[in-house]
Amino acid sequence: MAIPPVLVKTARCGWTWQWQRLMGGLGPSDSAGNYQRPASDHPAATLPTEPLVGRSTTDRPLLILGRSCPWAHRTWLVHTLRQLDGSLTLLMAEADHQAGRWRLTPPWRDCSTLLELYRHCGAPPSHRATVPVLLDPLERRILGNESAQLVELLNRWPSAEEAPDFAPDDLQAPIAAWQNLLQPAVNDGVYRCGFARNQAAYDRAENALFAALEQVEHSLHSLGPWLCGERLTLADLRLFPTLIRWETVYSPLFGCSRRQLWQFPRIWQWRQHLFSLPGVQASCNAQAWRHDYFGALFPLNPSGIVPAGPDLSTLVNSSVPTP
Repeated sequence: MAIPPVLVKTARCGWTWQWQRLMGGLGPSDSAGNYQRPASDHPAATLPTEPLVGRSTTDRPLLILGRSCPWAHRTWLVHTLRQLDGSLTLLMAEADHQAGRWRLTPPWRDCSTLLELYRHCGAPPSHRATVPVLLDPLERRILGNESAQLVELLNRWPSAEEAPDFAPDDLQAPIAAWQNLLQPAVNDGVYRCGFARNQAAYDRAENALFAALEQVEHSLHSLGPWLCGERLTLADLRLFPTLIRWETVYSPLFGCSRRQLWQFPRIWQWRQHLFSLPGVQASCNAQAWRHDYFGALFPLNPSGIVPAGPDLSTLVNSSVPTP
């Protein structure tokens, strides 16, 4: 039996109204429907005041991450590639889809959620309980929770003499230029696409996203193999977490599907190169990404069905198709 058109129209209007309300909590927007990342106060990222040498493992600073979070992933990459595990401990938070918060399993110092940990460290209510977050248990203080600042701080973190410098003085200008372009257009741009409230807002975000990717492709073609030329820098490490999630999350769920990543051959090779560096593949968990994005973002995927996906290593290391 066919459903009466008036019932379809009524249900559609009702769902649209509910969707707008749900999206208001998930991804706030401005009056034109453009996604606006929620405002939050951030403490300026700082190194510990107490010496790191001689600390017990329980008193070492903690870098708290979430596997699905691209902002946390960039700090994980710096930690891994600079081999900071001797003075900085990683702690993985888990996404609690039902409660809409980060859970600590097992609890850390009687804190079972990230919010409790923030309050334990004296963070004011204006500080949103997000990952990544760097804290010093000895001082009981949050050292930083803004990813762009944290990657810079971790690049200065005391390390072995042979540890790489991802922000050398002579490349500060191009690193900053890439940050100014890629943060709003690509790193935030995929969310601007996925959380757009109307077609015009989506079109603006999607156009800016692919225009920025064209600039990346052109730069890698003329300057490569990295964004700033011959050296791997923070510019690359800030971009990688977004592009490694492309086929798994952002193309199918956020509508970033005008072009597949393999249609940018230089970007494809760049991603392969970075993925092959020691420890990078271990930081990538496509199954966790699919579970957390498709499972948690109810307004974008009301069924809660988590789709299957290709093996990430096989995908990344595939050859670029020839026309």
